[in-house]
Amino acid sequence: MDEDLETLGEQLYTRIYSEHKEAAGKLTGMLLELPGPVLSQMLQDEAMLTTAVEKALRALQLEQDPSRVTCKDEDDVSESSDSLGEQLFELVDVYNTGHSQKITGMLLEQHKEAVSKLLSDPKLLEEQVNVALQTLKEQNEETDVSDLSDADDTEKLGEKLFSLVEEMDSLHANDITGMLLEMDPAVLRQLLSNHTMLEAAVEKAQSALDTGR
Repeated sequence: MDEDLETLGEQLYTRIYSEHKEAAGKLTGMLLELPGPVLSQMLQDEAMLTTAVEKALRALQLEQDPSRVTCKDEDDVSESSDSLGEQLFELVDVYNTGHSQKITGMLLEQHKEAVSKLLSDPKLLEEQVNVALQTLKEQNEETDVSDLSDADDTEKLGEKLFSLVEEMDSLHANDITGMLLEMDPAVLRQLLSNHTMLEAAVEKAQSALDTGR
């Protein structure tokens, strides 16, 4: 398996070097984090390779030029969040899951620091993409069984969420749960199984409540 990866790496490096001499090593390293079958496909599909290299190059430029993410006021903060979302979408899209938009939305529910970490840690990103994909598959299977269960499903999710949110902020549990329930059910299920993500979402809701007062 390692030898295969080495061969793929050499072939990728040769192809990338002709276009991006200085960054060829780093770009090849980033692309080698992708699954083997995807890499093989890239070597046969020039357009796919070009797109992946462009995405890796953008992520690399961001790492080398953090000033693009620094923020001075509220407008810049939202702008940097948008730009994080765009970069995350670019990287998620490389996996060709067919659900890039939804998966990116699910991952963006985390703290900005966690999202930034995903941009610079391809292994972590791959794990989270797989988890999100699994969640979406389960959600689709449930939807196929019965569309009528959606209301019941949201109610059950709401009850579970409320009990968890109440432990964190009993005073505003109703308001916060109501805000969280506006999210996609797949994201809600992820919040229930990932305490860190839930805490981040609750903090976001608390900030929104404070701003609204």
